[in-house]
Amino acid sequence: LGRQRNSYDIVQAYWSKRLGSANFQKTWRKALHDGVVAGTALPPRPVKVRMDAVVSAAQKVATPAEGLEILFAPDPTVWDGRFANNGWLQELPKPMSYLTWDNAAFVSPATAQKMGLQMDTGGLANLVDVVELRYRGEKLRAPVWIMPGQPDDCVTLFLGYGRTRAGKVGTGIGYNAYKMRFSDAIWTASGVTLVKTGERYPLASTQQHHSMHGRDLVHVGTLKEFLRDPRHLVKAASHEQPLPSMYPEHEWEGNAWAMVIDTNLCIGCNACVTACQAENNIPIVGKEQVARGREMHWIRIDRYYEGGLDNPSTHLMPVPCMQCENAPCEPVCPVGATNHSEEGLNQMVYNRCVGTRYCSNNCPYKVRRFNFLKYNDPKEPVLQLLNNPDVTVRGRGVMEKCTYCVQRINAARIEAKKLGREIRDGEVVTACQAACPTHAIVFGNMNDRQSLVAQLKQQPHHYGLLEELNTRPRTTYLAKVRNPNPELEGV
Repeated sequence: LGRQRNSYDIVQAYWSKRLGSANFQKTWRKALHDGVVAGTALPPRPVKVRMDAVVSAAQKVATPAEGLEILFAPDPTVWDGRFANNGWLQELPKPMSYLTWDNAAFVSPATAQKMGLQMDTGGLANLVDVVELRYRGEKLRAPVWIMPGQPDDCVTLFLGYGRTRAGKVGTGIGYNAYKMRFSDAIWTASGVTLVKTGERYPLASTQQHHSMHGRDLVHVGTLKEFLRDPRHLVKAASHEQPLPSMYPEHEWEGNAWAMVIDTNLCIGCNACVTACQAENNIPIVGKEQVARGREMHWIRIDRYYEGGLDNPSTHLMPVPCMQCENAPCEPVCPVGATNHSEEGLNQMVYNRCVGTRYCSNNCPYKVRRFNFLKYNDPKEPVLQLLNNPDVTVRGRGVMEKCTYCVQRINAARIEAKKLGREIRDGEVVTACQAACPTHAIVFGNMNDRQSLVAQLKQQPHHYGLLEELNTRPRTTYLAKVRNPNPELEGV
């Protein structure tokens, strides 16, 4: 049979025949480097737009089929259902809706008004209408979520739920959108009927939990505004000089850990939330407790809308513990359970905590979490394998929050000490930073002027959240700078 060639050899042999053997290796290496073989482009062909086809397509769009359209989409967390038995992903808030432990049928505000659909978001839990969708003889009942920016007369159904054999975690949760799919309508379907059933269903969404609404939080501007006056984007949030404080000033020597989050890069995927949960042994609490506002995630992604409900601009802001230098949580703790390290970390001494929750009440950022129940069971063999051995497993009655992954800082410190040097910039990577696909989170020593985090803090559009409270947060932000095309803006 001869020697079996791998894919690389086959491709190289093909181009060796095409290009000839003279100086082939040099040409081949250059093609691999450039990503294109020089001189192989096809000649340009003149084309002409067929206006009759454009008009015909526009007429078809303008006169849709009777009824509604369905759009099928994989669920943002459990995908097509393969991750339905993963409790971390079930409790992970979904981008935009921030639903947990359920899927819902998305409709636009205009469609909801036309159909008489309502969503009660006044409390921590969300009570929504249940509808029945009918298509080709199939019927599906689903709770409705009114989503700004959703196309009118279109219902988005998410796959991956309604499973009957998904293990202890994922069985019997949500509706099964696969029932409405056909071989000729796999991703979209037209002519769907929606009927209001009169039933109501509770959904657990975390968006209204730990709210900081009514304050100057998200700062957004255009590139034109930024070039005209970079500080204009954050004037209301920033202070050129530190505000006076009733507490004595402290000089932070050595390492001064800090974090900068670029809101321009955050896409709201929530990967940082689950990474933090896996790293720090954060328990899942279940739908009922999430509906009470008791989710335990140490970092959250806040979502804000700007503009009309039909096509709003969406702004996202990750919010971990701010590691305030003037931390409001510390003076109210009666047992000194929350205090500061010499490196500026706002740390928790779990053995001291007696569960008064004064610190949580006094935190303007609402980033502290309280273990109301015994969510972790160390006797469960699976959980023993799951937990990170470098992090304490907390019991009920204990307040907890982001620690800047202090276990990773300590590991880097031990390694640097063994080698007889200081911790280098970029050597400590927090769990949220490591999981961020867009590198929106930067962590490091702000006392090192050459570090990336120190350089970002010198940017003109850098600001701190609620700096007017004089908390002096170590976690700070870069304002969002947009560069819209004026001819397309608002289209």
